[in-house]
Amino acid sequence: MTLSRTIAACLISLLAVAPLVAQDDADRAGYFDVRSASTTLINGVHQLEARLQLVLSDEALGALNSGVALRIELNLDVIRVRRFMPDSVEAELIWQYELEYRPLSQRYIVRNINSGVQDSYATLYSALNNLGRVQGLPVIDDSVLSRDSSHRVRLRAALSTRQYPAPLRVIFFWRDEWQLKSEWYEWYLER
Repeated sequence: MTLSRTIAACLISLLAVAPLVAQDDADRAGYFDVRSASTTLINGVHQLEARLQLVLSDEALGALNSGVALRIELNLDVIRVRRFMPDSVEAELIWQYELEYRPLSQRYIVRNINSGVQDSYATLYSALNNLGRVQGLPVIDDSVLSRDSSHRVRLRAALSTRQYPAPLRVIFFWRDEWQLKSEWYEWYLER
């Protein structure tokens, strides 16, 4: 899909949904939540296991069904805990996933932007449910971490709008329906 078609589809979906939002306050606002997360040390590499709940707002869902691909990001920080100094971020990782609806085949496509792997799903529920089950995702090699320090890890999920052109990002900035971001979920790294 070309950039101009993406912009046009997004603007059309925003205009189509705006009157509905004004008429019905019971519209789904959407939310992202990290339900649980932990890391396990396997063969010298800390691997992430997490459960997320991803609920799209009606406006984001309308854009998705109009042909606009949505990008969901997982942000993870590995933080070195220090006693007499401020904690320091040792590693920042971002995993990006693109969610797209293809009306011709009536399938939802989830593409891992980092690896290029993609899967196809019959329903939005199954696509979001699969995105919400993170298993065995490599985080950091244990050998790069300081042995004499403890480390915290934090994770959050967010709907990213950085991939859209600047005029659309300005519109999305002012619309709460596009500000889907979970709170940080934190735990200590076990070694």
